[in-house]
Amino acid sequence: MIERYLLRYFLAVVEHGNFTRAAESCNVTQPTLSVGIARLEESVGQRLFHRSNRRVDLTPTGAQFAEHARRIEAQFNLAEQAMKQRRPEAIIRLGVLSTLPSAIIAAIAGALGGIEGIRTEFVEGRASELQDRLDAARIDMAIITEPQGRHRAQFMPVATEGYSLALPASHPLGQRATIAAHELADNVMLVRRHCELLTATSQHFTARGVRPFFAARSRNDDRILALVAAGVGVTVMPDCFGAPGVARVPMEDFAHVRTLGVLMQEAGAVPEAVVARVRAVLGERIGGEWGDGV
Repeated sequence: MIERYLLRYFLAVVEHGNFTRAAESCNVTQPTLSVGIARLEESVGQRLFHRSNRRVDLTPTGAQFAEHARRIEAQFNLAEQAMKQRRPEAIIRLGVLSTLPSAIIAAIAGALGGIEGIRTEFVEGRASELQDRLDAARIDMAIITEPQGRHRAQFMPVATEGYSLALPASHPLGQRATIAAHELADNVMLVRRHCELLTATSQHFTARGVRPFFAARSRNDDRILALVAAGVGVTVMPDCFGAPGVARVPMEDFAHVRTLGVLMQEAGAVPEAVVARVRAVLGERIGGEWGDGV
């Protein structure tokens, strides 16, 4: 294999027609350059130069080799320039709440994909898990519900929404304006085990004497929606969830809401363009009290 520095020695001799000046242009001593040319000729298997006291001229083989050497060196230079011009991409580790719909996460990914020089790594988890990862510097920003305690000061609220029933579109109560808990006493329920309001929802039904049969328990909201659409049962979900074949109806006396936003350890920890696009997607897709102002 012919190393690049040997090609540079060779082309310097071709350009200057003299070993001494060629060595100076390459910032090496003349003996070093002469050894390099000898090594190159040994690799090629033929002499590349006619040497005289006054000048060094190319042999026919050397002239042919020079054409290839110039093309190779030109490609090397182009590759170096391309790498210098390409800026390294910054990786933003974005924590996303596990109770965000897949469609919203996909919309965020699409919005961030248009920012030059930024790559996004998505990390899913519950609100408490994302806060722990943020404290441990394992993520740079989190999309979560409003936290309590010491994290609250760094939280930037973006969107507010309520919770309502998800029923099969063919359900007899699917067209109602509201539904009371006792009207679901004979319905099959689906449990979202990762829901922030799981305890409050259970207490709401139990207090009204409703103890239904549970057909499925899952942490996968896409699966829960598919089961609802298939007519397997009903469940309680944040209002931002929807799917073909699923009706959304509010429950009476169930006024719980959640505020979604972004959390960082400190302001400026994430490029403003990233924060702005995440806020824009949440505001557009969810809205509510805070989202109207995004």
